Amino acid sequence: MGNASVSMPDVRVILVRPQHPGNIGACARAMKNMGFRHLVLVAPRQFPAEEAVARAAGADDILAAARVVDSVRAAVADCVFVAATSARDRTIPWPRLDARGAGTALCAHARSGPVGLLFGAERTGLTNDEVDYAHVLVQIPADPEFASLNLAAAVQILCYETRCAALGAAPAPESGHRPASQEDFNRFLEHLERMMADVGFLDARHPRKLMRRLTRLFRRAQPDDNELQILRGILNAVEHPYPPGRGRGDNT
Repeated sequence: MGNASVSMPDVRVILVRPQHPGNIGACARAMKNMGFRHLVLVAPRQFPAEEAVARAAGADDILAAARVVDSVRAAVADCVFVAATSARDRTIPWPRLDARGAGTALCAHARSGPVGLLFGAERTGLTNDEVDYAHVLVQIPADPEFASLNLAAAVQILCYETRCAALGAAPAPESGHRPASQEDFNRFLEHLERMMADVGFLDARHPRKLMRRLTRLFRRAQPDDNELQILRGILNAVEHPYPPGRGRGDNT
């Protein structure tokens, strides 16, 4: 077997509401096999736990360094790109990648900052609200007659494909502005929702479907930090118009 050594990209493996501590340990082992170390747990049912350490089989350092948060928003706050695994289709179309494409995308975006890879709870997967934080959905092309994968197996496949992409990656090109962080992007969406409600475009009683479509639109565009500032500036100008002839669009 090959032992190629390469610095792995900053990929956060994020387990959302994991139900079994043994699965957490098995995921940590899968990550360490492939050279990944950043594990984030969102509202785990039981952690820390002896069963997690036992199943980690030597990857207990990954568990010791794991970050525990209470929401997906907190888990991806500083990420510049997020991919969410999902075995089922969603009502509103969403960009999709297979495991190999996801590995390539994660490596490419990790050149600009940390990236997140979301895995849902063992029985229920990710909710629509949790998927809203992702730029793309990832689907592993398993046999449709028996498509349910163990959580650790799914983590192993995605980490393997990301490692392969990192081993074959070309040198990073010079970049301009940094992609916007998820926390900045979420503040923009909240600002957009508030402004649309204020001007009567959004029915505040039923905002979710329109906001979900707009969220996916802007995530596809992947604005960088400068572009997001421009968008926030436009919203501010709508809320607090400048006097005629004194707009700041040309100076942004």
